[in-house]
Amino acid sequence: MSARATERVSELLAGEVLIDTHNDLMCGLRRYRGYAVDGFDRESPDFHTDIPRLRRGGVSAQVWSVFVSGLQPEAEATVGTLEQIDAAYRFAEAYPDDVEIVTSAAEAERCIAAGRIASFLGIEGGHSIAMSLGVLRMFARLGVRTMTLTHNSSLEWADAATDAPRARGLSADGRAIVAEMNRLGVVVDLSHTSEQTQLAALDVSTAPVMFSHSGVASVAAHPRNVSDDVLRRLAVGGGVLQVAFVAQFVSRAFADWSAEAEAARRDVGLTSSMPWPRAPRPAESAADARAANAGEFPRAGATARQAFDRWLSLNPAPVVRVADVADHVEAARDLMGVAHVGLGSDFDGVSDLPTGLDDVSGYPRLFAELADRGWSDDDLLALAGRNTMRVLRDAEDVAGWARRDLKPSEGP
Repeated sequence: MSARATERVSELLAGEVLIDTHNDLMCGLRRYRGYAVDGFDRESPDFHTDIPRLRRGGVSAQVWSVFVSGLQPEAEATVGTLEQIDAAYRFAEAYPDDVEIVTSAAEAERCIAAGRIASFLGIEGGHSIAMSLGVLRMFARLGVRTMTLTHNSSLEWADAATDAPRARGLSADGRAIVAEMNRLGVVVDLSHTSEQTQLAALDVSTAPVMFSHSGVASVAAHPRNVSDDVLRRLAVGGGVLQVAFVAQFVSRAFADWSAEAEAARRDVGLTSSMPWPRAPRPAESAADARAANAGEFPRAGATARQAFDRWLSLNPAPVVRVADVADHVEAARDLMGVAHVGLGSDFDGVSDLPTGLDDVSGYPRLFAELADRGWSDDDLLALAGRNTMRVLRDAEDVAGWARRDLKPSEGP
C-alpha cells in the first residue's frame, strides 16, 4: 500500500465514523483480568485493544460484545451477560474522556463530535435471554442495541451454523423474539446462525439486519461465512455484512491448516479448549479471580509442547494478509453494493489474525489497501461507518423512537 494512500486515509477518517461491530475485550477482561479495567489508557500488549491503539486506528465507535459461553446453563448465561454489561459501563467510567456508552445513532454522533469513542453493547448469543422477552426488554433498557440469535450452539428457537439444527430455522418462539427485537430497536445480528435461520429471520424482521462479524462464503468457504443467496437477500432488506478479520474465515487455506493443527495438538495431548472463567466473588479481588481462573486453564507439558512445536516447524501456517480481507470486502461490495458492507473484526475474541491487522491500530492499513484499489472517499466512508449507522437508525425508526421520542431505556 502506498504512503499516499495511507496519508489520504488518515485525513479522510478524521472526525468521521469508523465503527467496528464486534470486539470481545469484555470477555478478555473476565478471563484474564478478573474484570479489572485499569491500565487501558496505555499500551496493553496482552490484548488486541487499548485506548492508545484505538486512537491510532481511527476508531470512533465500537460495539463491545457482551459474550457468555453458550455451553453455560441459560440462567447462568443471563447473569454472566449482566456482568459483561457491568464491565463495559465500568470501562467507560474509568476513561470518561475517551469512552462513552451510547444507545442511539444520534448519541453516537454527539459523542464522536466531542472526541470520545461511542460505545454500543451487543449480546453474542440468544441463550443470554433465557427465552424470556422480559429479560430481552431489560437488556434493551440497559443499552443493548444488537444481539446475535445464536452463538456456536443451536437453541430451541434458532439454529447455529456450527451445530445440528433444533428449530429448523426459527421456531414460533424465535419469530416472536425477532419481532420483539424489532419493536425494541435491537438490531437482529445473524452472525453464527445457520443459513436456514438467516433466511427465516430475513423473512420475519421488519427492520434491516446485520452480520456483525462474518465473511463471504464464495471467497472462502467456511460455516461462519455467508452465501451469495443470503447476501442478496440482506441487501434487499437494507442490511449490512460486517467483514471479520478472523484468519479462518478470511482464508480457506488457513482454515484447513488450523484444523490440521488442532488435530496435531490433540495427538500430542494438548487441547485448545478453556473452561468458562468465573467472575470475582463478592469478597474477592480481581487478582484473586485471575489466580483462580489461571489455575483452571490447562497447562501444557514440556514434552507435548515440544512435540507440537516440531509439528509447527514442519507445517507453517499460511500467511493471511490485509489484501485477503480486502478481497472479502470487495466481493461483498460487488455482490450487494457498497451500501451494504462494514467491518467487525472480532479482536480479543480470536488468536489468529491477518498480518497487518494484528490489533485495533490496523484499520488504516485496510482502508489504504482499498484506496490503492481505486475506492472513492465516499465509498470508504460508507464502509467505515455510514452503512452501519444507517442500520441503527433504521432499527430506531421501525421501533418508533423518532415518533415517540422514546429511547430503549424508557420503553414499556
